[in-house]
Amino acid sequence: MTALFVVATFVVLIVVHELGHFFVAKLLHVRVKEFGIGYPPRALLVGKWGDTEYTINWLPFGGFVRLYGEEETTERGPGSFQRASRGVRAAILAAGVIMNVVLAFFLFAFALYSGVPMVIDNPRPGEVIQLIVSDVVPGSPAAVGGIAAGDEILGMADAHGVLLAARTPEQVRTFVSTRGGQEITVTVKRGEKQQLVVVRPANAVVPNEADRPALGVGLALVSLRALSWPEAFAKASELTYASAATALRGAWKLLTGSLTLSAPIQNVVGPVGLVSLIGEASQHGFGNVLQLAGFISVNLAIINLIPIPALDGGQLVLLGIETLMRRSAPRIAVQLINTFGLALIMLLMAIVTYHDISRLLA
Repeated sequence: MTALFVVATFVVLIVVHELGHFFVAKLLHVRVKEFGIGYPPRALLVGKWGDTEYTINWLPFGGFVRLYGEEETTERGPGSFQRASRGVRAAILAAGVIMNVVLAFFLFAFALYSGVPMVIDNPRPGEVIQLIVSDVVPGSPAAVGGIAAGDEILGMADAHGVLLAARTPEQVRTFVSTRGGQEITVTVKRGEKQQLVVVRPANAVVPNEADRPALGVGLALVSLRALSWPEAFAKASELTYASAATALRGAWKLLTGSLTLSAPIQNVVGPVGLVSLIGEASQHGFGNVLQLAGFISVNLAIINLIPIPALDGGQLVLLGIETLMRRSAPRIAVQLINTFGLALIMLLMAIVTYHDISRLLA
């Protein structure tokens, strides 16, 4: 079911991207020959309205828009993509990216309105809260014991049987700081499994507090909260901007790393890896799944801006070069560049999928 949901998510995100190209092409009087859901071979012709065929295709991993004059050099009549001005072509290419960003904003807003896990300071009366490990100091007692970021702390017990039903970071801090060098059994929840971890608080774990016994974990109170629509829209704007900035930094690292053969490609998550990510997100509510879909939509927008031939970014760069040269690039050269770009994308997808499968097996 999770795999099917991943496929459905990709279809929605890519179809929305293609709808951006579709609507702007129609608006600017460029003919759309076909709008397809899925990839060929064709399974069904839904219908034809005006000049456009609407189809459903057998490979259910996205969608596409086929513009008149985009591929065939002979299609240069009225409404041809090649005959359109460079400004019109740039607008059509950029529209897909913009649609993914807009979609991400609304996905974030709906997620926040539905309710997503949030770090809180003051719990509301009767509110269900979780004490989550936000980070672990390398080499600390917590790290040695096997506590990891993302674990939920359910409770603690010392060697004398004194119990702490962990509720706040302050309570844990007080409990641990009076038991330096003593064994403490921590009950943690990771995913759907509970386990016991034995640790010994030690001094000199926390900077500037060398004399205080500590485990070496950062703790945060987390609750599933829903925002009002005004709050959700305001917060969605912040999330969209922050997600785009993070995705841009990641894309820049990939590009610069590629020049020195040090690109962190092993950290990139592909469709296979998203199965486990969406599966984990679904455990924390539908809002969390919507929020993850928003992050994916933003990343899809940024990926499409990478100046690789065959992607929107590569075609926009080509249009920019043509504008500076004041003439069109040779058609055969464009086709060769796009073929190279497609081969490069397929190679990258193969590498990313390999790393996804390796992580799953590990």
